[in-house]
Formats: sequence, structure tokens, C-alpha cells
Amino acid sequence: MQRILVVGVTGSGKSTLARALSSRLGLPHHEMDALYFNGPDWSVNGELTEDVSRLTAEPGWIIDSIGYPEVRDLLWNRADTVIWLDCPKRVVMPRVLRRSFRRTVTREALFGGNRETWKDWLSREHPAWWAWSQHGTRHREIESRVNDPRFAPLHTLRFAHPDDTAAWLTSL
Repeated sequence: MQRILVVGVTGSGKSTLARALSSRLGLPHHEMDALYFNGPDWSVNGELTEDVSRLTAEPGWIIDSIGYPEVRDLLWNRADTVIWLDCPKRVVMPRVLRRSFRRTVTREALFGGNRETWKDWLSREHPAWWAWSQHGTRHREIESRVNDPRFAPLHTLRFAHPDDTAAWLTSL
């Protein structure tokens, strides 16, 4: 495991696991949302493909995402391991709600200096709405990729519950 994608739906624990793996394995962790949203008003990085290409050309890395469409195949082609956090809605929704509530109340700075606001909760792009509406779609998309013959060489680990993920991480 040198080039690792940690994939799953919003709130599945991708970034948390990626940071823990980075610490244990000594590999750099790159947060995909921080690469994608690089400025105020959730502006999108116009050089995302170049940035991701440069980062994934390195011998070791961990990225916490299936990848945005413009870099998805690049990531999957360069990875050697996929860790799929396949958590049900009953696990991810409380996590997303707690995280977004905390971020809104504390005005925590996120990617590109952006912050979640109370107004954002009304948007279909808000993490809570996104996690709810995209759960099934994202699950099917990841399942399709891990079963795609193009990605058969990837070592894939699939965890359906955070306890399973924690036990595996402890065993490293």
C-alpha cells in the first residue's frame, strides 16, 4: 500500500482514516476537497488536473476521495489500493449532521477559507443534503469501479462498519 484511495459516501470517515493512515504509514495525505475548492466562495481550482497529476506521480500518497470526474480515472489508474468505507445511511447521516452543525456554529474555516453557514443548510449542495440524496448513487458508482476490469489490479478493502475499519487500522 503506497498509493491509496480512501473512498466512500460523504460522512463515511474518509478524511479521518486517510489522516490516520498517513500517520501510520508515513505517506502524505492530500484532501481532495482542499485540492478542488481553492478559494473564496467555493471557487474551483482551474489547475486541478495538473495538481492531481503531479501529486499522484509521486511514489506514495493517500487521497480521500473517489475523485472529481475530471481526475477520477487518473486517480484510479495510479492507485495501488482502494479502501472503500461502505457505511449505511444510519451511520453517515448522524456524522454529517454533527460535523456540519459544529462547523456552522464554530465558523470553522474549510477549503479555500470557506465556511459553512446556516443559509447553506437550505442548499442541495450542503453536505447533509448531499449525503442523503447521493448515498445510493455514490455506492453504486464505487461498486461499479471496484468491479471494473480496468481496476482489477487494485487491492481493494471494503469496510461496512466503522468498527471493522478501526479493527483493521489497529492491526497495521
